[in-house]
Amino acid sequence: MQFIDQVEVQVKAGDGGDGLVAFRREKYVPAGGPSGGNGGKGGSVIVRATERLQTLLDFRYKHLFRAENGKRGGPNNRTGANGADLVLEVPCGTVITNVETGEWVGDLVENEQTLVIAQGGKGGLGNQHFLSNKNRAPDYALPGLEGEEGLFRLELKLLADVGIIGLPNAGKSTFISVVSAAQPKIANYPFTTLIPNLGVVRKPTGDGTVFADIPGLIEGAAEGIGLGHDFLRHIERTRVLLHLIDSTEPDIFAVYNTIQQELVAYGKELEHRPQVIGLNKMDAVDRSEDWQAIAHSLQEYTGFPVFLLSAATQTGIQEILQTIWQMLDQPPHPLTSL
Repeated sequence: MQFIDQVEVQVKAGDGGDGLVAFRREKYVPAGGPSGGNGGKGGSVIVRATERLQTLLDFRYKHLFRAENGKRGGPNNRTGANGADLVLEVPCGTVITNVETGEWVGDLVENEQTLVIAQGGKGGLGNQHFLSNKNRAPDYALPGLEGEEGLFRLELKLLADVGIIGLPNAGKSTFISVVSAAQPKIANYPFTTLIPNLGVVRKPTGDGTVFADIPGLIEGAAEGIGLGHDFLRHIERTRVLLHLIDSTEPDIFAVYNTIQQELVAYGKELEHRPQVIGLNKMDAVDRSEDWQAIAHSLQEYTGFPVFLLSAATQTGIQEILQTIWQMLDQPPHPLTSL
């Protein structure tokens, strides 16, 4: 399945039906008078969030959506039928923006949450509404109003509590495959993860916590280099960032700084989000080095807790998860609701 997380759609709500000019001509009603009914209301375009969808793939090849027009009014004061609303289903976590005005329209984060993005036009009045003492036979009616239309950007931001970040090949996919039922592609070369992967990790209490494995960041990702920039939006809602560093890298401090600079450059103050750092792949490092001292130095340098682990051998996993649970028990960071 393709992972599509940003699309633009042109929508048009239905126009209101026209009012009708008509007169009663029954045999036993000598002064029949006007009887033209009102036009029906045009259908609106509604966006609805659903847990059944994980991507915006449904909008990949179709970009124009129209709701049904209202029907014309009928004789004998009958109102025309309303046009059917058009409901567009999107994944939970979809942000909607008006492309033409730049206005933020809404953020659908809960299952079955709805938002009207284009209101249907009102139906026109039939000639029955213009009857008066001065005008006993009005021969005019009003046309229906046009429905709203616009160009909207649908942008998916995954709903995850923990975002796993790091350079390519840092072991992020292996980690999420170990702690959850997610089955991402894993290989010994960079950029094996081409789309974000979600996994539900069970806490000791039995509650599920959603982890998001974000494709590897590289230097310049915030400017569009590599894959990371396209997916940085998916850690905007996370409450905790798990930063995995390949311990076999020659300079782990430089690796940390590279990722941190990209978080700063992205411009959403992600660098202030609580982090846990994991020095991964400890099964492949030089054991002659004092890794406890290295971890302590990195912790003093970053101000974040640092753990030694090996996702491949599942060593140190529980310790780092325990710290994440404790962080999640704290009040949410104010920026995680963006």
